[in-house]
Amino acid sequence: MPIAVGSKAPDFTLKTKADDGLKDVKLSDNFGKKQTVLLFFPAAFTGVCTQEMCDQTGGLAEYEKLGAQVYGISVDNAFAQEAWAKANKIGLTLLSDLNKTVTKAYDVLFPMLAGIGDTSARAAFVIGKDGVVKYAEQTPTPKDLPNFAALKAALG
Repeated sequence: MPIAVGSKAPDFTLKTKADDGLKDVKLSDNFGKKQTVLLFFPAAFTGVCTQEMCDQTGGLAEYEKLGAQVYGISVDNAFAQEAWAKANKIGLTLLSDLNKTVTKAYDVLFPMLAGIGDTSARAAFVIGKDGVVKYAEQTPTPKDLPNFAALKAALG
């Protein structure tokens, strides 16, 4: 079960690939400024994950209107995420949780996905400007997508 609505969101600093190398992204940098949407996904270069991130890329303007920054988080390394994003025109900021520390902190670890090892489960969180979880969902299986209508309602 993911961490509960009403909980203080575990802060983190993760790597993303930037033009000039790797860059740190810290969740608490958004506190007091904007809401944050965290979309955990199992693995780059897989069908459902590609569909989800491409669909959410198409809706980034709507998230901006709702005052939210969106991050995709997986246990892939930042270089693999970058290659996947370029190949599929994914515009979300992708964060590498290679050591699974954030996945575990949000309690969304999926053990032994397809026999390849532990990954992030498919999960979605809305973190308010105050750093408190306003929405939390882990899908029943990695093939199921989050309820994006409910997620966006939590942003409103």
